[in-house]
Order: sequence, then structure tokens, then C-alpha cells
Amino acid sequence: MTGEKTLLQQIREKELEINIQIENSRKEAEEILLDARKKASDMVETSEREGEVAARIYQEREMERIKKETDDLRLQGERQATAVREEGERNISVAIGKIVQSVSME
Repeated sequence: MTGEKTLLQQIREKELEINIQIENSRKEAEEILLDARKKASDMVETSEREGEVAARIYQEREMERIKKETDDLRLQGERQATAVREEGERNISVAIGKIVQSVSME
């Protein structure tokens, strides 16, 4: 019976094998988690960079649109002012005539 292992020795060997398997599985799980965390971190960084670029493009586009809109409004205001000035200049002689008539009637 010296060549054969006792039941207790066999159990201990099995426990040792299982503990080694558990430790190997734990290490593998830790590596998987570390890899997943790294990938997630990389994805977040990439998303943030892409988001910043998209935001900058959007901001530039909107600033161009606003500038064009303000330029259009400024031009429209200048046209209106010119039209009012021209109409006033056309009516000056009529206004002078009415003022002279009004003053001379007094």
C-alpha cells in the first residue's frame, strides 16, 4: 500500500489542483477586466476627442451663420436708411413750400 495514495492524500491533491485552477481563472478574469477597462477608457477618450471636434465644427458653422445673418441685417438697415434719406430729400422742397406758406400766412 505504500505505492497507493490514501484517500486523504488524493483529496488534498485534488484540492491543490482545484486551487491552482481557481487561481489561474482569477488571474485570467483580472486580465480580462483590465483589458476591458483599458478598452473602455480608450473608447471614452476617443469619444471625447470626436465630440470636441464635432462641437468645434458646429460652433464655427453657427458663428458663420450668425455673421452672415448680422451682415444681412446691417445691409438691410443701411438700405432702409438710404431709402428714408432719399424720400426725405425728395420731400424737402414740398416741406419748404409748406413752411413758407405757413409762415407767410401769419
